[in-house]
Amino acid sequence: MTVTVDPSEVAKFEAMAAEWWDPNGKFKPLHMLNPCRLDYITTQIAGEFDRDLKQSEPFKGLKIVDIGCGGGLLCEPMARLGAEVVGVDAAERNIPVAMTHAEQSGLTIDYRHTTAEAVVAGGERFDVVLNMEVVEHVADPLAYLTACRELLKPGGLHICSTLNRNPKSFAMAIVGAEYVMRWLPKGTHEWNKFITPDELYDLMERAGLQPVDRKGFVFNPISWKWSLSDRDLSVNYVTAALAPGG
Repeated sequence: MTVTVDPSEVAKFEAMAAEWWDPNGKFKPLHMLNPCRLDYITTQIAGEFDRDLKQSEPFKGLKIVDIGCGGGLLCEPMARLGAEVVGVDAAERNIPVAMTHAEQSGLTIDYRHTTAEAVVAGGERFDVVLNMEVVEHVADPLAYLTACRELLKPGGLHICSTLNRNPKSFAMAIVGAEYVMRWLPKGTHEWNKFITPDELYDLMERAGLQPVDRKGFVFNPISWKWSLSDRDLSVNYVTAALAPGG
């Protein structure tokens, strides 16, 4: 079994684990981005599985796994929408933080300190795989995306976000976020590990996934908010793809 976890990347997030739920802490950028991420995720899931987001618990009956779940910023809203949620993270210290917060929130979420490959080996399959801001941190993106595809039931939905690799992303995601705004500890991201949208589409196709959509996450420094864009994928972007056989 290929293990795609990069120990040095895991160590970075272990060091920040206790701050996951502090909206002004080291994960402030994710808290700011989260409403935009959730808008995309919920819209894609509702469209693919014919669910009405106005209903109570519209995702009831769906099994969702969040790979690289961190402190549970996406797992908790998925559970509130009625899904059966498994949260997986290779950074051990993230799991008790996520478990405690879910308990305090009255939510049942199955959190595990493990890897995508280990869950595949256990034979579980899911309707949806969330793979958000992880692929740029793994040792072997193709092997990792292949594991994500193997986690899906036939016709299942894979949602993956990452960072584009170009001069603008270097200026915004590394210089801006780590050095100027100090939103993230220096060294959180490695620019040479960023993946262009075309490269990600190619990797997903080679992993056996069928890409069906991509959008940009765009930060507006005037309104201080994120929004979705059909055209601007220059820094942060998100994709949707389907497993064959649905």
